[in-house]
Amino acid sequence: MTETAVLRQRTHEERPAPPHKGGLLAGLLRTARPKQWVKNVLVVAAPAAAGELFSRHALLRLALVFCLFTACAAAVYLVNDARDADADRAHPTKRHRPIAAGQVPVPVAYAVGGCLGVLAPAAAAWLCGPAVATLLTAYLAMQLAYCISLKHVLVVDLAVITTGFLMRAMVGGLALGIPLSRWFLITTGFGALFMVSAKRYSEAVQMAGKAGATRALLTEYTTGYLRFVWQLAAGVAVLGYCLWAMEEGGVPHTSVLPWRQLSMVAFILAILRYAVFADRGTAGEPEDVVLGDRALALIGIAWVAMYGLAVANW
Repeated sequence: MTETAVLRQRTHEERPAPPHKGGLLAGLLRTARPKQWVKNVLVVAAPAAAGELFSRHALLRLALVFCLFTACAAAVYLVNDARDADADRAHPTKRHRPIAAGQVPVPVAYAVGGCLGVLAPAAAAWLCGPAVATLLTAYLAMQLAYCISLKHVLVVDLAVITTGFLMRAMVGGLALGIPLSRWFLITTGFGALFMVSAKRYSEAVQMAGKAGATRALLTEYTTGYLRFVWQLAAGVAVLGYCLWAMEEGGVPHTSVLPWRQLSMVAFILAILRYAVFADRGTAGEPEDVVLGDRALALIGIAWVAMYGLAVANW
């Protein structure tokens, strides 16, 4: 690296973070990652699969569960950013986070995160029952362990993130007392692992030659291994979904067409289309991939339509 480049890099690193608009509350809100809240929409997955989504009781209960899960996720983000504040200040992008930039004091972040982490499961136990409270407590414990140490353990980091998505999909069913199908759990779990490992693979491809530039753990994975994981996960997710779709459960359908079986086509096409981006190394955040590709979005709409018709037995 030339002397000029070194000076430019030092200037960039020493440049103070720009001030952010708003005060403490705005900083706390930004730290809670509102853009990530869309992931918590998965709480409707189990009720939707069971066809028990559109009653007033179900919608109110799911809205409550969504808020409680969002509060737990916000608690984890606050504690994580408070722990990493010193390291984030030395990072070219993360130094702009509210805690690293000084907009939110570290003790305040710990205090708010701790309060949310205690109040959300307590409210769940009072309003939704012990099953939901237990799941939220387990989610908090797992995610905090991830922030502290598990994110540095090979394979375990993938399992923890995948389990977080699976818990989101399970909590809606627990809140409404809906039995969770084994095929639902298999398809959801491996579908989540597919997207998580595809994202990791894309990060590894994009940081090739820049070891340690993003996630330190990525330097210990090989792209070949991550490719194997997302391909395996995609195959198991497709198999689980097809077994669910072909299982009549002893009750013949009375709908115009066998929508459950036909929905396999859309599901497989969606997996194959998503795999295109994974293979290219451009599968970033799942919501960005889905909303950024018109074909994938249309396939998703077609799948939702057929799945809904199958549940409604139309």
